[in-house]
Amino acid sequence: MSKKMKLSPAIACVFYVLTILGFFYLDLKLIIVLFLLFTLSITYFAYQGYRSHNDYTGAEHLQQEIGILKAEKEQMAGDYEALEKKKDKEIKDLRQYGETLNASLSNTEKERNELKKELEKAVLDADKNKLSEAESILPPESDEDDNAQTDIVEVTHGAVDELDAAAKKAGIRINITSQAEKLILKCSANRLRIMFRNIIDNSIKYMQNGGSLVITISVIDDDAFIVLKDTGEGIPEDELKHIFELNYQGSNMISGTGLGLTQAKAIVEHYGGTIYARSPQGNGMGIYIQLPLSATM
Repeated sequence: MSKKMKLSPAIACVFYVLTILGFFYLDLKLIIVLFLLFTLSITYFAYQGYRSHNDYTGAEHLQQEIGILKAEKEQMAGDYEALEKKKDKEIKDLRQYGETLNASLSNTEKERNELKKELEKAVLDADKNKLSEAESILPPESDEDDNAQTDIVEVTHGAVDELDAAAKKAGIRINITSQAEKLILKCSANRLRIMFRNIIDNSIKYMQNGGSLVITISVIDDDAFIVLKDTGEGIPEDELKHIFELNYQGSNMISGTGLGLTQAKAIVEHYGGTIYARSPQGNGMGIYIQLPLSATM
């Protein structure tokens, strides 16, 4: 309570006492004046009380508004923090995806480099003494044929078409996948066709229970890479290193001349390429070929 509010009722009391005493000692005019002063004191006290109440109510309302504003500010701060966390998580997820993608690309590049190294090693390990023998079993062609511009993709499809009836009869599906629709090599189309026929025919003969043969053609740097992978039983590891030798047939002997894979190897090496085989136990046979892209159209 303010000093004015404390003083006004005291003054009112004084005027009230004087008014009462005035009835005994003063005339009527002074009594009326004292009563008016008493009334004014009471009125002023009531006014001060009303004003103080309004000030208190306004302050309380202001405090409520401040409380609401603080709550809204805290809510906005919480929403902003949640948004920041969500954004940070999205950025983290994108970084992890990028790292995964880079790792995947690195692994793919690593596999390609390993394949190329194995093919280069196959060149170094090739028996030079057998090179003349391999050249002797090449299909006869002229120099002009060797310098021809040949589409390896087209030749592959042609060789598959020639053996399609035999493959269907044996219950074998042949699929061709190529990185490019057209891939040009400087070589004899007929020799390249014979190479494919020999390898495909070999897979058909040894997949007696049906299956599939997938031919993949791709380009790495300046080389064409061809993979012919079947789903047959494969051959033992100790026999695998002999499959390109002349007249070799292995323990699972099938009727034939034994010339097919040897001639295929001779054709590949004639054009400066390399060929080798893989046969994981019980997981078919894979023939891997590398040929240099010595000419393009």
